[in-house]
Amino acid sequence: MKIVMEEYLPRLLDEKLDEYLKVFGALSVEGPKWCGKTWTSSKHAQSAVYFDDEETKEKALLDLELVLNEEAPELVDEWHLVPKVWDRIRRKCDEDSRKGKYILTCSTELNDDAKKTIFHSGAGRIGKIKMYTMSLYESGDSTGDASLLAMLEGNQKNVNVKVPELIEIARLIIRGGWPSNIKVSPKNVGLIPKSYIESILDKDMNDDKKRDKNKMRMLLRSLARNEGAIASNQTLIKDTQEYANEDEFIESRITVSDYLDVLDRLHLIENQESYREGYRSRERVGKSPKRHLTDPSLACAALNLTAEKLLKDLNTFGFMFESLVERDLRIYIEHLGGHLYHFRDNVTGLEVDSILEFANGDYAAVEIKLGYNKVEEAKKELLKFSANMIVKPKFMCIITANFSSVVKDTETGIYILPITALKP
Repeated sequence: MKIVMEEYLPRLLDEKLDEYLKVFGALSVEGPKWCGKTWTSSKHAQSAVYFDDEETKEKALLDLELVLNEEAPELVDEWHLVPKVWDRIRRKCDEDSRKGKYILTCSTELNDDAKKTIFHSGAGRIGKIKMYTMSLYESGDSTGDASLLAMLEGNQKNVNVKVPELIEIARLIIRGGWPSNIKVSPKNVGLIPKSYIESILDKDMNDDKKRDKNKMRMLLRSLARNEGAIASNQTLIKDTQEYANEDEFIESRITVSDYLDVLDRLHLIENQESYREGYRSRERVGKSPKRHLTDPSLACAALNLTAEKLLKDLNTFGFMFESLVERDLRIYIEHLGGHLYHFRDNVTGLEVDSILEFANGDYAAVEIKLGYNKVEEAKKELLKFSANMIVKPKFMCIITANFSSVVKDTETGIYILPITALKP
């Protein structure tokens, strides 16, 4: 099938996708549904086969040669619906050394039974790329006047920028980074994330066995209440017991682990690992990750939050704003070949919201504050952290919602900027 593209919003992943197609015979693009995998992959493909089309799927189950071998690169969308296609494409990569023949997409990792039908990892033949929802820079809601790379290299310029009102920041959180939601009217931006939650409960969570809808709903609400927090599985169990009725209890670690595994396979959990390199008291450094849903809009949908409700609850607003920023930081640092962490000293309680480790091993420390009134407090936390590091951060910065400049503080050397000015 030939591809006809309409208006396309460029993604940071476009460059990486082009690079991988020059290296691998095939490429697997993985991420949550509705994040834009098919649309972006279509931009780079010359033909396509869609396995969510029942007729196409039936043909593929009979003979994969009936649907493959179109013009390369050929997009194979939702390949997990016909798992045997993975090994067939891997063999085709062995038989033909040409690069960039196939682009595979999927919205869910295979369950254990389906994995047994695949006999080769595809290593060396099929490259893998992780895709997320859109960052503010990709959706056009960030000016890009501040650059992580420029701060790393020490050439970021001071500049005044226009920042939106807090209600607009709240709407960006509720809207999320779903491509189909970018141009929806402000009053309706919450509908798509809520629809996503219902899709999980009605269909997606039962891919391999029947699960309890009420228990999954309570787990999603618990994850939403603990968005951006360090919370063990036992904490989630206790949380559901506090808020649920008897029919909704998640009584055991086994149950919660199973349900979390489903959300992980759907690419809906993006935990932020702990950073400990170079800290003077390594034995005190926490090892637990911060919990995140893949987009803060899902947490808001699970809790039935609106932009107006966030404005009335600044504590919750602050947590969701932190998650919005960390969603973007993850996208930006992985675009630059790095990784996103957090930091916590279990003894002193010293925390740093985000640690950005770059591809060359340099790192940066980032504090996230909804309001500018918390900037002085954030400076002290960052300076205390730096004082305890053997290898100092290459730069430190504070990201807010409402600061109208990108500026390097003359006293501390810490950058201060709004999230709506940031890019990789």
